[in-house]
Amino acid sequence: MRIFLAALLATAAFGASGAAQAQTTAIEGRVDRLEREMRAVQRKVFPGGAGQTIEPQITPEADTRIPGAPSTSLMTDLTQRVAAVESQLTSLTGQIEQNQYRLRQLEDAFNAYKRSTDARLKALEETASAVPAGRPPVIDAVPIIDVPTRPGTRPPAPAAEVNTPKPTGTRAQQVAAIEKPASGDAAEDGYLYGYRLWSAKLYPEARRELEVVATKYPSHRRASYAQNLLGRAYLDAGAPSLAAVAFYENYKKNPNGERAADSLYYLAQALTKLKKPAPEICKVYTELTQLYGERLSAEMKTGVEQGRAAQKCK
Repeated sequence: MRIFLAALLATAAFGASGAAQAQTTAIEGRVDRLEREMRAVQRKVFPGGAGQTIEPQITPEADTRIPGAPSTSLMTDLTQRVAAVESQLTSLTGQIEQNQYRLRQLEDAFNAYKRSTDARLKALEETASAVPAGRPPVIDAVPIIDVPTRPGTRPPAPAAEVNTPKPTGTRAQQVAAIEKPASGDAAEDGYLYGYRLWSAKLYPEARRELEVVATKYPSHRRASYAQNLLGRAYLDAGAPSLAAVAFYENYKKNPNGERAADSLYYLAQALTKLKKPAPEICKVYTELTQLYGERLSAEMKTGVEQGRAAQKCK
């Protein structure tokens, strides 16, 4: 670029007067400055070098030398072309600065996200290490998620779901006294058997049966029943932390399940027993009312009103 521009300037200035020479010298100074700036831009765009440079778009023209003073139109054209190069260089420099600024913003946002994610993972690892093997982790706060569709109408509980009198005798005798259903539907039979064990206050045995139904038959309608009753078995046994996990899992994984609303209701009770902050409990009651308000029984609606009043929910 420099050789070509210098050649043009030398040809145009050949034989010119002192004024023309001064003008040519001024233009050559501008060209020198442009070349230095262009090299700086090229180092930014092609930091590796290796011959990666921008070729000049100005190509040599036919010999226009005229003996004597240089042509005025030639000097004017050269000046305009140099001014155009200056304008393009300024625009390119501005774009590079904007891109660098945006890149810094992206790097800052990514670093903030990485710090937040690392902190959350560390907290989960610490929580998991503090829980005995085979049990779900205890949650400190329960997030509320949006559910796109409202649940269907819940059918009445089957006649098989009746309170079972608490058996007497040794533990083994009490468990043996509970009748096992045999309808041929493994999920249905497993849930009803777990229900009967829960009703007889045989909570550990009930939890075993209910966990099998919830995990082995997640698409069965009884999966929602089993996961909800699993939470109640924990809650009734004095383990509100594990109950809260079971209730929230049922609501999160199957929000249209037939016992999703019950799980939200009992989740609020479990959080109350854990002495969680009132705003967290109020969020659960609000979510329950907004999503399932029309489906709640009169007894549950009364319980929600009492719970909101006790927590001073707005």
